[in-house]
Amino acid sequence: MKPIYILFISFITLAACGDTTTATIKYKQPSVGKINTLQVVTPNTLWEAAVGDQILASFASPTPGLPQDEPLFSISQLPPEAFSGFVKTARLFLHVSIGEKDTLVIRKNPYAKPQTGVFITALTQEKLVGIIKKNTPKIIKEFKRSEIKERQRRTKKSKLRLDSLPSAFGLTLEIPSAYHIAKSEADFYWIRKALKSGHTNIIIYQVPLNTILQDSTALRAIIKMRDAIGIKQLPVEDGDKFITEEAYPPYILETTINNKFAFETKGTWEIKNQWMAGPFVNYAVRDTANKRYLILEGFTYAPSSSKRDLQLELESILKSVKIK
Repeated sequence: MKPIYILFISFITLAACGDTTTATIKYKQPSVGKINTLQVVTPNTLWEAAVGDQILASFASPTPGLPQDEPLFSISQLPPEAFSGFVKTARLFLHVSIGEKDTLVIRKNPYAKPQTGVFITALTQEKLVGIIKKNTPKIIKEFKRSEIKERQRRTKKSKLRLDSLPSAFGLTLEIPSAYHIAKSEADFYWIRKALKSGHTNIIIYQVPLNTILQDSTALRAIIKMRDAIGIKQLPVEDGDKFITEEAYPPYILETTINNKFAFETKGTWEIKNQWMAGPFVNYAVRDTANKRYLILEGFTYAPSSSKRDLQLELESILKSVKIK
């Protein structure tokens, strides 16, 4: 029996309005669903066979950059005949079925808004498995992009006001009002949110362009940089140090933030000689106009709690940056 993660669907009324013309503008229902929740729509016969196995292998595999295994998406499955009414407002869904030809279509807002739906058909189960496996990276990228936008949309409802950040670093960030400033200096900002057990954190600073080279030394330079800043700016009791976890080296990718080249580094931080650790995501944004790398990092301390959605919230905040 495959694991089923229950998707809670709440009643949402349909909003509509008109204008002064005779034309009617139709509005789609608001989508629903918790962050990182995926509704799979496929017949039970496929779900209990190789197709279901591949879906779980692709979309419930461990989330990269976390200290414990947590699935990329929390998944629930239902057959196509049950995919109707309010169930169709799920923000993320994957529709897989046997059809007359092999197809993969990614649609935005097909039944609700915002919504990302992926429709896959194939002549045989074997071909369905092949299409899913081949296109997993592309589908995950679309789903994650959708979730970042959704998290940012929710943040806009209640934002923290940071008037000093633009003058200190020449940037703006959209941060939920639940956060507060823990440390504010001319060259370093620390913003955090308290959790029931632990906290999430954002730190902001800048380094000269020659600190990080765009070559094979980049990861080593970023680890050295963040460890130096952690030791200096995030002091720990008993003289221990806030550093990058040594046993599990981080991984690094090249990306774009605010239309600028950036390194994305994910890994685990630790307090040296203490039982404290957690995930971090670090963006080193190359800001040539200001002759610097702008460093934006989010990290979580939440012992015995899920960290996947907390880290996605931090990513959504960091990716909202606007640099002058």
